[in-house]
Amino acid sequence: MSPTAQIPSDYTASPELLKDRVILVTGAGDGIGRGVARAYAAHGATVILLGRTTHKLEAVYDEILAAGHPQPAIFPLELHKAGEAEYAGLIGGIATEFGRLDGVLHNAAELGSLTPIDHYSLELWQRTLMVNLTAPFMLTQACLPLLRQAPDAAILFSSTDRHEKTAAYWGAYGVSKQGLDAFMFILADELENNSAIRVNAINPGPLRTHLRSKAYPGENPNTLPEVSQILPAYLYLMGADSTGIRGQLLDAQKSG
Repeated sequence: MSPTAQIPSDYTASPELLKDRVILVTGAGDGIGRGVARAYAAHGATVILLGRTTHKLEAVYDEILAAGHPQPAIFPLELHKAGEAEYAGLIGGIATEFGRLDGVLHNAAELGSLTPIDHYSLELWQRTLMVNLTAPFMLTQACLPLLRQAPDAAILFSSTDRHEKTAAYWGAYGVSKQGLDAFMFILADELENNSAIRVNAINPGPLRTHLRSKAYPGENPNTLPEVSQILPAYLYLMGADSTGIRGQLLDAQKSG
């Protein structure tokens, strides 16, 4: 894995950074996923919008088309229910429709419940781990054959800060995000010497999103940065400008 890196503080993505690339974004209907999907499309990518709410995905689809960017694709999927057949169908469709896959952003997340462990329901625990940890594993495994064919592929995970992965009451969300970081490090190490796939994670930091408002209902959202402010970090780690950076967990709101 590469030495500790930072996102350049003055980074500006080229308008054609992701030209002709096909990139899959999970959780693309809202929040960070919506913002990043639009940014990837604005820089030339054909974006596959994956999420559980069709009308939200359709709205992002329309926004991308209205801006004159490459036509995206929509793939509704409930990650807490999806199994091998659903992922095989997704990858089969990508291979048939586009013939390639250059990047994956694992961004979908389930908050679960902010509650003590002794009160946590097994059903919610399993659902949260399925969305946040098992689904990224299954989707990554399904995508790897296509990603290996790309000359410069990237897998990127949206992580979270240390407090939310280790502090009291964060329960299944914290466990799943800590596990997702471990998955990223293991995957990056496995792929470093036998593929051109770069694997990294990004901590977006506190942002004005729906998930954040659910986790911190007493917080004034107007005091937080908007998603648009961290998009350069997501562009940097998905595009060729970050070639050589592997196995890193970087902070979107801290740059060098």
